[in-house]
Amino acid sequence: METRRDVIARTAALADELGYEAFSLAEGWGFDSTLVLAEAARGTRRIVLCSGVLSVWGRTPATLAMTAATLHQISGGRYVLGLGPSTRALVEGFHDLTFAQPAARLREVTAKVRALLAGEPARLDGTRGARPIRLGQPPVPDLPIWVAAMGDRTVRVAAELGDGWFPVLVTRDRLAGWAPELDRLRRAAGQRTGPLTVAAGPLTVVDADAGTARGVAASYVAWYLGAMGDVYARSVSEQGYGAEVEAVRAANPRPSPQRGVVPAEAEVLLEALTAHGTPATVRERLEPWDQAADIVMVGLPAGVPWPTIEATLRAAAP
Repeated sequence: METRRDVIARTAALADELGYEAFSLAEGWGFDSTLVLAEAARGTRRIVLCSGVLSVWGRTPATLAMTAATLHQISGGRYVLGLGPSTRALVEGFHDLTFAQPAARLREVTAKVRALLAGEPARLDGTRGARPIRLGQPPVPDLPIWVAAMGDRTVRVAAELGDGWFPVLVTRDRLAGWAPELDRLRRAAGQRTGPLTVAAGPLTVVDADAGTARGVAASYVAWYLGAMGDVYARSVSEQGYGAEVEAVRAANPRPSPQRGVVPAEAEVLLEALTAHGTPATVRERLEPWDQAADIVMVGLPAGVPWPTIEATLRAAAP
């Protein structure tokens, strides 16, 4: 939801300077994130650039493959394609498409994109008699694909077809609980080699005033649980926080990304899903994530002042 293109570019450049491994940019109903990532590629030297994530409903598999191969060239091989099933609210309310069988859609699109990137002809299902066409760029079969997944069926797609798993609003306990199943699914599929990269982490906000940092984190959590359809609320509830989710939704009858609240009885959600506070406090809260994820993603909320972004990046830097 960040609408300041200059701030996005500035954030990527500072993350590159501070030694972060990857810079990920989400896409909803604002910027075409792939164009903004192309801009970020020009202003960075070494950091990996990730679409985190592109909806499998918003572009055809062919368009996704063209985009990924192009960004691979622009970035000098630093691009990671992130794919996700999105949400009913966005697919139907913005893209005007019927949201049905999201896991099947995720599987189909991921497989088709990977085939095109490997140099294979397009896998055609919707037309008869057409000649399948290959991607008109050099194949990039090793271009990483990270899959955003939160439910059992979509996590299976991530394990079987992805190079990485990229969940959002997930707790460390949830990551640990999924690890054995991910390994089993990956071995059973036998389609990809190497371990599955788990890229996950908390929303992170640093401020000299701990109360201010908490307020920003609370607004983010309340907005996602109350205004983004039911997918995030259901996922967090299934992780063992059903009563807390209901308390947040009840406290925010008209959700706002800037004025959301997390009541005292749901405080545990902020501890589980965010790292907020002073620089020292945030570094302490981030440390346990090193044991849960291969790449600890430091989630930055949209719309906060640049000094908050800079303070957060410097406090959480590797």
